[in-house]
Amino acid sequence: MSGLRLSCHVPPLLAVQFLTRLPVPRSLAAMDAAQLREGLRRAVIWFPMVGGLIGAIDAAVLIACEAFWPRTVAVIVMLVVEARLTGAFHEDAVADFCDGMGGGHTPEHVREIMKDSRIGTYGSVGLMLAVGLRATLLIAMPAALLVPAIVASAALGRWLAVLAIAAIPPLDHGPSLAKDLGRRPTPVVAFMASALTLPWLIPLSWVEPIRIMLALGLCGLFLIWLRAFLLPRLGGVSGDCLGLAVYAGQLILLLCALATWAG
Repeated sequence: MSGLRLSCHVPPLLAVQFLTRLPVPRSLAAMDAAQLREGLRRAVIWFPMVGGLIGAIDAAVLIACEAFWPRTVAVIVMLVVEARLTGAFHEDAVADFCDGMGGGHTPEHVREIMKDSRIGTYGSVGLMLAVGLRATLLIAMPAALLVPAIVASAALGRWLAVLAIAAIPPLDHGPSLAKDLGRRPTPVVAFMASALTLPWLIPLSWVEPIRIMLALGLCGLFLIWLRAFLLPRLGGVSGDCLGLAVYAGQLILLLCALATWAG
């Protein structure tokens, strides 16, 4: 019975363990490799929920810091706290993706570069521009949209990664995180992940529904582009590609939230 209870409750905790450095029950450490893989396949549905929680923590840190320092300082402190909270998980993926796609000439060469723990010129520049753009968007964000945009972007980014898992075949060369996460019926993954994403989008969509609709549309276009780009270039989606999707989703939402157009 205890094993049954563990299997029913472990997916959300595995999602927390996978996406953050927050402590989880020690019982997860007792799971063998097969149990962990099966747990992760179910945990992927909870990624947007964990993303929303990360966004809520980010927003709380930023609000607290703004009581003492200018927005610029508060945003930098928030990004430092988030990097510690997530282990810079997605930032590492962005750097690896840029290095692999920038320096690789064949699918095998791209995969070899992406597995290298060292960071090259493409990765350095790509990561600097991605983090810099995100920081700039948050600094320039209107106060009324700041908290809902932070929370919505964090959830939307993880949701986009779930859709990438469902829409793009995983790499079939050696062990692959995407391969382990992707063995779920696509409609079930998309529907349940979307249901867990919606609550985090409501505050922003309540005041700016057009911006949310635009962000969702651009996420769809990004997913179409990512699939068309990865299949001939890499042969499928990898963990680093999923991390890139997370960061891209966050940037897309923030860009839409800050965009100006004629009223």
